[in-house]
Amino acid sequence: MKARIEKLNRYYYPDVMVTCDERDRENTTDKKFPCLIIEVLSDSTEAFDRGDKFADYQILETLHSYVLIKVKRQRVECFRRNSEGLWVLQSYTPQEKSFQLQTINFEAQVSALYEDVVFR
Repeated sequence: MKARIEKLNRYYYPDVMVTCDERDRENTTDKKFPCLIIEVLSDSTEAFDRGDKFADYQILETLHSYVLIKVKRQRVECFRRNSEGLWVLQSYTPQEKSFQLQTINFEAQVSALYEDVVFR
């Protein structure tokens, strides 16, 4: 499913996207009002996901959380838009045991997210 950034006339294919907005029910090809976007980082996409793509996603007024999942080590980075409109980073590692996606009221163990992942 494509995420559409209408103001920029741009589309992206996020790894995971959640929308709770009724306006997104109308369109079956793209979503314009996501509240959560998750990207799994790879060597070839990490710079773009952290840079220009994140800058574009920030234009989406309904987006409250942008989550980056590392594949080289157990680390989840959750950027949340605060009440002042600023993006605040919360990082989760195995030391924290669990991570939270407050936007959708979800909590899980970091180790469960990386179950069966073999690190080089």
